[in-house]
Amino acid sequence: MKFRYLIAALLLSLATGCVQEKIGTLSEIQVSESYVSIDVKGGEDAIDIVANYDWEIDEASIPSWLTVKPNKGGAGEYHIVFSAPETKTTNTAELKLLCGGKTQYINVIQYAQKAELKVISVADALALIKAVDKGDGGSYNVDGEYCVKGVICKMIDMSVDYHNATYYISDDGKFDSDKSLQVYRGLGVNGAPIETGDEFAVGDEVTIICQLMSYKGTPETVQNKDAGIAAIITVLNKSLISVESIDPEDATIPSDGGEVSVTLKNKGNGVFVDVPEAAKSWLSISSIAGNTVTFSAKENMAGPRDATLTFRTTDGTKEYSTEAAITQLGATGSLALPFTVEEAIEYVTKLGGETAKDFYVKGIVSKIADKGEFGSYGNATFWISSDGVYNEDLSKDFEAYRVLWLDNKGWVEGNAQIAVGAEVILCGKLTVYKGTAETSGSKAYIYKINGVSSEAEGIGTLAAPFTAEGAIAAATAAPASNVYVSGTVSQIVNNGQFNAEYGNASFWISSTGAFNNDLAKDFEAYRVLYLGNRKWVAGDAEIAVGDKVMLCGPLTTYKGTSETVGNKAYIYSLNGKTE
Repeated sequence: MKFRYLIAALLLSLATGCVQEKIGTLSEIQVSESYVSIDVKGGEDAIDIVANYDWEIDEASIPSWLTVKPNKGGAGEYHIVFSAPETKTTNTAELKLLCGGKTQYINVIQYAQKAELKVISVADALALIKAVDKGDGGSYNVDGEYCVKGVICKMIDMSVDYHNATYYISDDGKFDSDKSLQVYRGLGVNGAPIETGDEFAVGDEVTIICQLMSYKGTPETVQNKDAGIAAIITVLNKSLISVESIDPEDATIPSDGGEVSVTLKNKGNGVFVDVPEAAKSWLSISSIAGNTVTFSAKENMAGPRDATLTFRTTDGTKEYSTEAAITQLGATGSLALPFTVEEAIEYVTKLGGETAKDFYVKGIVSKIADKGEFGSYGNATFWISSDGVYNEDLSKDFEAYRVLWLDNKGWVEGNAQIAVGAEVILCGKLTVYKGTAETSGSKAYIYKINGVSSEAEGIGTLAAPFTAEGAIAAATAAPASNVYVSGTVSQIVNNGQFNAEYGNASFWISSTGAFNNDLAKDFEAYRVLYLGNRKWVAGDAEIAVGDKVMLCGPLTTYKGTSETVGNKAYIYSLNGKTE
């Protein structure tokens, strides 16, 4: 098999979608294609444009090896020809087509063929990645390019906006995190951008050309826009079975129960249906008529739930499969789907009195009522809103009236104190009093604060910051609030020290100062800014192992790693110093 870069290199700027316009969406100018491919032996390719104003291709963006005719004109229709002589190396260019104050980017590539590569299995690819992974949570690349064959076993994203796809492949077509390779932001067949979102699907067999890496322990293909690297599909063998349609189209069942039907295209012998074990208590097959399978869901009294259904067929020697994901809406006000502040206000206002059962409400503390902090009575009174702003508007402000502390217990001296900016989930009876939507006095409590239900490892406030373990627990809940995390720097991430170019740093912290190589104990400060929530500049103190830090910002998890959200958090204090 011959590997051709085709448009993989330059398409990355289109595939990641950063600042470029989508094809044909500009009112000032429309183009038939936004990429051009010229043979390595020399030749030409062309596109058609319709301009509503004077236009030109910025001469500074046209390289010496490329000829463009015409490269400017007035309003009207044009046929633009791109030509280049023979080359021994791959040439790429990103041209700027200017019209009416807007820019349409045209990607041009003259590709050179690569040496023939041996096709390897997914298992072989995983072995290569494992050999370079040092097990410290860092990112490590495997040298060279590889041709990997596998079956798509799980689809993460098919982005028609960014023109790329993220999915998993395995040797047997079954998803297992230990036996599957993630194809990260890969391109389509021969490097074509993802345009429709149905170019390939679970069950299809693919052969990809790629570079391999371990990203924080996850085996995946390399995607690097700046270096012009992405996985491309060279061979696509469609499955004998695929989903033709789903009714309803959004594959969503109401919370009070209902049905969803999946119609299949099947060129194999028979249809076999697999309902996940975890979904069998609420989802069942109600009928099979030809290639249409109908499923029935029971009433859902909790949060939203979903299931990925597998449909299999065979040609007598080999099994093929496809998948369909369905969702059942949850009951709002439940733990899994708490009321927003606005939903709680609307619900209890329509009710006009106290609720018969307990509900959950999520919001951010916006104001502490006068003498409303927790004290000798064991309860507190404060206001919450969806964004943490006190609006002085009873349609946006909900009162947590005389709520108890965590675990539905009265607050006692020594417990952490409530603070403005903390995200809370309240649980209890709701009511409305003189137009104010609120919790019923002493009949509700704080179920969670900043994502945790225990204060053993802190609650993420300035007065009671999270430990590393507390931040790890909170990150799973991804609270919307900015929280505080205290710890000791245990290891600097590869090239993670502060630098003047980006002004941020990445490092690990723990409660003891030791790097444990354990995601249950190590928390990553990912691309955090410096003291005062500003970029680090030359002359500022550099971060070092052993430093005592307190971080402030939002938390998240990424591929199992609990961390700060990149460039949204900062070092609040460094060895006791603040700014």
